[in-house]
Amino acid sequence: METASVLFAGQGYNSTGINQIIAEASVAKASFYQHFRSKEDLCVAFLDARHEYWFNELHEYVKNQDGLKSKIVSSFDFLIYMNMKEDFRGCSFLNILSEIPSDNVKILNPIQQHKADLRAFFKSLIADETMADHVYLLFESCITESKMFKSNELIEKSKSIISNLIK
Repeated sequence: METASVLFAGQGYNSTGINQIIAEASVAKASFYQHFRSKEDLCVAFLDARHEYWFNELHEYVKNQDGLKSKIVSSFDFLIYMNMKEDFRGCSFLNILSEIPSDNVKILNPIQQHKADLRAFFKSLIADETMADHVYLLFESCITESKMFKSNELIEKSKSIISNLIK
């Protein structure tokens, strides 16, 4: 799983082959297939693990913040933290989404669930559903923009927007 994570992040899902994963993980082909029937199954397991890791990190990052505004601004600080930690890798879920056919529901489902859970995270903080969706969309766009430009500039600007929007 660790090897697949590094390879999917570094070279993409489609460019990473089963044989490369097996070779770089130093496991026997039979061992791999005992755990995963296919590359798709490995990808789903990777996305499930990434979802759990990412949300644990997010919750840990915001848990000690007092007040709505502090929690939301801190969630944007979390993006800066992840960008520094992962060298502006972007969203693993969106990265893989861009590589799969639209009818691959096996992989699409955990991607959609991750985004639904992120949207629910903001809705759990913000009572106004329209405002929660606004913050969610701002958050998502920050992930994409920061990856594209390898910059936290728009995250910082978004924190300022949040501070003005939420009293």
